[in-house]
Amino acid sequence: MPTVSLIRAESYDRTQLRASLETLLEPMGGIAAFVKPGDRVLLKPNLLTGSRPTKECTTRPELVYCVAQMVQAVGGKPFLSDSPAFGTARGVAIANGYLPMLDELGIPIVEPSGKRYQTVSEEFNHLLLSKEAIEADVVINLPKVKSHVQLTLTLGVKNLFGCVPGKMKAWWHMEAGKDSARFGRMLVETARAIAPDLTITDGIIGHEGNGPSGGEPRFLGVLGASADVFALDRAFVEILKADPVTLPTIAASQRLGLCPAIADIHFPHCTPDELAIADWKLPEKLMPIDFGLPRVLKSTFRHLYIRFIKEPREVYGR
Repeated sequence: MPTVSLIRAESYDRTQLRASLETLLEPMGGIAAFVKPGDRVLLKPNLLTGSRPTKECTTRPELVYCVAQMVQAVGGKPFLSDSPAFGTARGVAIANGYLPMLDELGIPIVEPSGKRYQTVSEEFNHLLLSKEAIEADVVINLPKVKSHVQLTLTLGVKNLFGCVPGKMKAWWHMEAGKDSARFGRMLVETARAIAPDLTITDGIIGHEGNGPSGGEPRFLGVLGASADVFALDRAFVEILKADPVTLPTIAASQRLGLCPAIADIHFPHCTPDELAIADWKLPEKLMPIDFGLPRVLKSTFRHLYIRFIKEPREVYGR
């Protein structure tokens, strides 16, 4: 029976947030149950975009700071890595206020690049994953609760798609997106290959409506954590009162026998019913998952422009 820890948390104040995280992880043995001295620990936030820093499109830097601090306290060596939709992890992190907190703790930002690994899935054996994710001793997944115009919701499983380097994600929208069930399975297989040791979901303030970036912030007051990313996602689907059948990642994980029923999950603190949100806004209308070739090429050129022209000018004053 997987354990999913859910608590009420109302503030990103670092002192209060650190206390909330300690409470959240206590039923699972605390951070020391996941991180040993000397471990290289990947912190994988949602660094979607640097263009809407006040709209809660990304995992809050305060959460990353507190988790990094806890990792360091038990002797781990945290680093941050992600593959944003546009630009670089460093550029998006700077735009969203990460840099002062990361510099304070000496946390490096590592761009997912270099040697890449294939997944173990037979169906998706040409889906390449970043070296940084595969070679880390510990992976701590730090998703944001958001609605999503293609997948209805984006939570822990979808966040791990950011371990696919560069613009390969856009090409996978074109390759697998014509079939939502296959696309959902691809995301689930990616999550299974990464196998995060711990997922902590940022649900203090979520992003509802036409996400992942076109909606609006919404206070939820919830933090969740589990060693089982599929169980944690299922719990948040219950909190938000979404239909799991309509969510490609949940449906795929259920078909593969990875997603437990709510009755089969142990909740040591709050239950999903106690935290339920009756009027969470899902997308007004779902968009197709697949990207046609013109859209992929346009997305790729935009990414390259931001990464090699726009970001260097903004960050280094060129």
